[in-house]
Amino acid sequence: MQNPQPDLRSHEADVGGIRMRWDERGSGIPVVLVHGIPTSPQLWRKVMPLVDGARLMAWEMVGYGHSIPEGRGHDISVRAQAGYLLEWLDAQGLDRVVLVGHDLGGGVVQIAALRHPERCQGLLLTNAIGYDSWPIPSVKMLRAAGGLVRRLPAGMIKAGIFRMLMARGHDDAQVARESLALHSAPYAEHGAGEALARQVRSLEVNDTRVVAGELPTLAGVPARVVWGAADQFQKIEYGERFARDLDAPLERIEGGKHFTPEDHPDRIAAALGALLREVSERASSQP
Repeated sequence: MQNPQPDLRSHEADVGGIRMRWDERGSGIPVVLVHGIPTSPQLWRKVMPLVDGARLMAWEMVGYGHSIPEGRGHDISVRAQAGYLLEWLDAQGLDRVVLVGHDLGGGVVQIAALRHPERCQGLLLTNAIGYDSWPIPSVKMLRAAGGLVRRLPAGMIKAGIFRMLMARGHDDAQVARESLALHSAPYAEHGAGEALARQVRSLEVNDTRVVAGELPTLAGVPARVVWGAADQFQKIEYGERFARDLDAPLERIEGGKHFTPEDHPDRIAAALGALLREVSERASSQP
């Protein structure tokens, strides 16, 4: 497949003894994009080329994508990922950033923003976990069958579990097939069954439930909520709740499902562009 981002740069750095990686393009306002399960920074591959005036950094969660090996022996819960993200921001000298999150990544950026609201210039959530919306039933089943999942060969995980998630989570069948091949590859390389079992074992709803009441404190931060209204995993009602708590506009993608950055990159990029303009206007109006 032709690289849609010829100017994309991949980076790695040791942060607190963990090898962290991210993809980067552009310059301007720093924007950090965080993926979910079972994806990687490649989730944002169609969004990043559509956004100008920003330094876009798609950060890879510890224990996911090509960083699957780094998950061994480390806490890879959503709460812990927020800590890793903040440590990575420190290591990169990034004091204030716009945070963008999808699925688990949405939970990560919520927690990071609440821990250090002064560092969050803007916030965009798209089909993100939050409140008590997760883990979804299929993931709960995988966690209950952790011993079996660990022994499953990569081919069976791709053809069964991942194919089902992609089929149910995409409204564009062609993109679903492309994404299945793309996102399953790191699992095949790094021990699919063990990696997936470790990931689902780390998911704890209290990570977002305990901070849910604090979300309205971020209402002064420029924010956008973009939601695939037909998502079977993270229902539109949660998007509506985020919009109320963050005092943010909600953009509904009618017919859109879960993997909005892949199926509807233009809508995500447009919302991010509007958010960046608001962030820039606020910064220029400050004395």
